[in-house]
Amino acid sequence: MKGRIYLVIEFVLLFFGIPTWIYLDQDFIHPIIIILPVLVLIFFLLRRSSDFEWRELIRWQVSRRILFGNSIIILLAALLMLGYVYFFDRENLFNLPRANIWLYLALCLFYPVFSAFGQEIIYRTFLSRRYSIILPKGWQFVLASALTFSFMHIVYYDPVSMILTFIGGLYFARVYQQTRSVLFTSVLHGIFGIMIFGVGLGQYFWLDIPI
Repeated sequence: MKGRIYLVIEFVLLFFGIPTWIYLDQDFIHPIIIILPVLVLIFFLLRRSSDFEWRELIRWQVSRRILFGNSIIILLAALLMLGYVYFFDRENLFNLPRANIWLYLALCLFYPVFSAFGQEIIYRTFLSRRYSIILPKGWQFVLASALTFSFMHIVYYDPVSMILTFIGGLYFARVYQQTRSVLFTSVLHGIFGIMIFGVGLGQYFWLDIPI
């Protein structure tokens, strides 16, 4: 019982306390900087409290059916985002690529590796392993993963980012649940990030975006 209570407190502090702290301190360094120290703590907790192995981070056992299905989802999502920006926010269409193509290309290269991969480890692998006692491997995990992933984006001071990441969190958590591949979900996360910054929605996920 004590162990369960401790996990609940730890869960709340890590996934709601830290984002709230950053949100309340507007002079805080860029939120993405905190991913590395949090990952170090998370790897320590994983190794200490579970049978986690490093090779899990590069596991790729994804069927052709799942690859095809997610390819269709990516295509539909790209069309939906493009259509939204075109019809409702046309002045921001392709804003980052138009303003600084080299910065956008650098983002395409580094975002999947240094941001998406780290977030997937935290909100999928760590969440499912560390808190399996309080979050059974069903809809509870998917919902908790989406809620915490969304709440983290409170640091961008815009409800749009939280709404989009809640939807994305449900999707990524479900894919992770199906495949148990953090690498695959990271690839999906990276692709969606590249699309978001490409079509003109990046301002909801980047403080002081240079556009």
